[in-house]
Amino acid sequence: MNNKSILHIAQENFAGMPYEFVKTHRKYGCNSRLVTMYQPSLGFEGDINLNLKLTSGKFSSFYRKKTQDAEIQKQVQNYISTAIFPSEKLQDKKNKIKYYRELSFFEQMYFWYRDFKNSIVIEEAINKYSLYKFDIYHFDGGMDLYRDFRFLKELKSKGKKIIACYFGSDLRTRGIFREMDELSDLNLTVEFDHLSLHPDIHFTYFPFECCNTSAKKCFNKKLKIVHSPTNRFYKGTDKIIGVIEKIKKDYDFEFVLLENMNHDEVLRIKRDCDLAIDQVGGIAGGSGYGRNSIENLAMGIPTISEFSDDYLKFIGDNPFINSNIKKLGDVIADIIRNPDRLIDISQKGIEWLERTHSYKAVNERLTSIYKEKEII
Repeated sequence: MNNKSILHIAQENFAGMPYEFVKTHRKYGCNSRLVTMYQPSLGFEGDINLNLKLTSGKFSSFYRKKTQDAEIQKQVQNYISTAIFPSEKLQDKKNKIKYYRELSFFEQMYFWYRDFKNSIVIEEAINKYSLYKFDIYHFDGGMDLYRDFRFLKELKSKGKKIIACYFGSDLRTRGIFREMDELSDLNLTVEFDHLSLHPDIHFTYFPFECCNTSAKKCFNKKLKIVHSPTNRFYKGTDKIIGVIEKIKKDYDFEFVLLENMNHDEVLRIKRDCDLAIDQVGGIAGGSGYGRNSIENLAMGIPTISEFSDDYLKFIGDNPFINSNIKKLGDVIADIIRNPDRLIDISQKGIEWLERTHSYKAVNERLTSIYKEKEII
């Protein structure tokens, strides 16, 4: 991919993932930039930020709350049905594309006004940073600078290569925008379950700089167990706390809950912890892991998370401690009774990261996919 220019476009630098892709491209000889529309909520570094403001007013506030509530409800329904009939659920959705629903008249007006209001800032950025002059365009999250996808359509008319890359709940709840799906040359995802939601989507591990990682050689005599949710509902935090309070009656350990904090401060505190719990028993339970878990492993901290059976088969040998909420108490108790296990798990985590999530590994994977789909 040497000498190629790649522009990433994202609503925000969510969990730092879009910018990690940019840094991967840069390390291997590409000119790469990231354009984000809104400021990151947790302080992740970025590149070109348009610093757009959400539209204000009673209707705008009502609409955002309404759509957020609807998304949470969809997550609940999806989780319940998947938990009860996991294999059947995957089979039902296999090769069926879930498109974003058609907009009501009021929603159309909302987004028309938002695009109108933002257009001056967006067009100034397009001219200032020569955003039409890149070779390859990554739409991270599958969304355009405009809701009517006018930027995407203009790029396609110029013969640019278009990639849609999906994170998190993009496909699970919202669905795919039909315009993006029809015009993209390649669909990427960092989520295993997305593979059942689109007939032509390619998986890649998300990149993470692994060069400064090292396994833990020494753990606290009184184990420190950390949980750092960005969303309690998704991560199962309340249920996890319930398990912790129960087993604290029989075992002596410290529980550290980190939330509503700057990302750098979270990392600083986590470094002194011995065991992490990522997502167990929440709406995200079974979906494996995200950046939070990867940061834990990179610091040598063994991590408990919940995986579906299909996911475990897909990733094969891995360093995670798999548990659902019913087994969580027993899993933690077993580790407290046998703390020496943590040393081997810590080392395994470092080695696994290098094989899967390192810039080198992800660059090789992306290069292979780009060539297959004639992106380069």
